[in-house]
Amino acid sequence: MGDRALSRRGFLAASAAAGLGMTALSGCGGDSDGGSSDGTTTIEWWNISTTEPTKTVWAGLAKKFEAQNPKVKVKITQLENDAYKSKMTALTASGKLPDIFHTWGGGVLKQQVDAGLVEDLTDRTKPWVDGMLSTAKQPYLIDDKTYGIPFDIGMIGFWYNKALFKQAGISEPPTTWSGFLDAVRKLKAKNITPIALAGKEKWPGMYYWAYLAMRTAGIQELQKANDSKDFTAPGLVQAGQHLEDLVKLQPFQKGFLGAAYSTPTGQAATMGNGKAAMELMGQWAPVVEADSGKGLGSNLGFFPFPAVEGGKGVITEVFGGGGGHALRKGAPQAAVDFLKFFASEATDLELVKKTNTLPVVPGAEKALSDPNTKAVQAQLKGATGFQLYLDQAYDPAVGQEVNDSVAALMAGSKSPEQVTQSITKTAKEA
Repeated sequence: MGDRALSRRGFLAASAAAGLGMTALSGCGGDSDGGSSDGTTTIEWWNISTTEPTKTVWAGLAKKFEAQNPKVKVKITQLENDAYKSKMTALTASGKLPDIFHTWGGGVLKQQVDAGLVEDLTDRTKPWVDGMLSTAKQPYLIDDKTYGIPFDIGMIGFWYNKALFKQAGISEPPTTWSGFLDAVRKLKAKNITPIALAGKEKWPGMYYWAYLAMRTAGIQELQKANDSKDFTAPGLVQAGQHLEDLVKLQPFQKGFLGAAYSTPTGQAATMGNGKAAMELMGQWAPVVEADSGKGLGSNLGFFPFPAVEGGKGVITEVFGGGGGHALRKGAPQAAVDFLKFFASEATDLELVKKTNTLPVVPGAEKALSDPNTKAVQAQLKGATGFQLYLDQAYDPAVGQEVNDSVAALMAGSKSPEQVTQSITKTAKEA
């Protein structure tokens, strides 16, 4: 994806497919330095923190930065996950990114870098980035250069309702896929919805196929498939077959195909209100469950995605990623200063204490108190392998096809073989 024109054309095609007009693109960075006649610099900060308490905490941090830098104003735009991805696709096509923007790193960030739209932060951040956790920094390194600064790191796993597990006679979280399917059957036998899923948004369903691919074929096979543009290996087909076995048990809540993630009737609320026993989600899940629903308090537990018998992967290999910030090419120095402020130990301590964020600055680990957050961190620290979210690790078109094809399998309109064939076709055309 090194050809700038090709990269930009790809984004233009994607934004056209999403129906996003150029009117949606006005007001973003571009060639402006954000300066005004009175010497004040305004920096635009786009993020996906739309749920409480994170939304309020982040707004407070912006105010704190402004107080420390009187000649700087921070203009915040907060968008829900899917809306953000669509907007950013269109903004990238226009060549005008916000000064500071949320990124998961990986293939999406690489395409933006290849298009010449992202600031190389290597030299300007080195003195303070060197002290951050190495795992957290990896998704934002491209050709050994730093293009993003992490503020979070974590993994996907199963969050479960201890009370509903007990009601169904499940004494311990399952550690194998067959044991997991048995747990689903026990829950259904007690008329308990086993799993909450936001089928409408597709990315939550992708997590199942990705983890099953890791457990059956192994992490290396996922990388090999991306490199060769061929996703039809037997282990990847088997991942779909295992997922099909789960889908046949009808484990999800009624209407899951039309359910969003963080809405009052969505996945997080279904879980947070005790109407489902499990959800497969990242480290942010407890916060969103409590914001969208009531939250489960001490009844909430966490366990890693089970191992698949006979598979090449192991339970200590994790799937996930974190959140980071990147800067548009030519962003003002104030934007770099803001990243340094956001990556400080003082800010990280506040994020850990108030939003259950996992620390990326070692000194902030002392603020961890929530047992579930500690459980996630323990899994991460003991991980023997790490795979970034597929819809971020891969070329954007390939990542979207993974999401779409897995959603089709869960809806019953694609077979496991067709899933791998569709992803392969997109990969070869990308």
